[in-house]
Amino acid sequence: MRIVYEAENLIDAHLFRGALEQGGIPAWVRGEHLVGAIGDLPVAGLLAVCVPEWAETEASAIVADLMADLARPLLESSSDSSDGDHDAAPASGWAWLPH
Repeated sequence: MRIVYEAENLIDAHLFRGALEQGGIPAWVRGEHLVGAIGDLPVAGLLAVCVPEWAETEASAIVADLMADLARPLLESSSDSSDGDHDAAPASGWAWLPH
């Protein structure tokens, strides 16, 4: 088992797990059943997306692509997006993500 992504919350973890599974890589979320026991206290490193050792390289590439796609709207200024092209799918093939 290799950790390819440490998630901030369950939604984040399952987003990445789903992307990996869509890419044909078996993945699971470590620590998801412990979240309810923590309550409102933040605990770093509790949630992680894991893959088998043989899939680590390909999974890391998918995670990097997804992180870049998710960061792109944060990097663009609102004045650059005034052309009305908000409904266009991301160029890297993550068209299933809401945007």
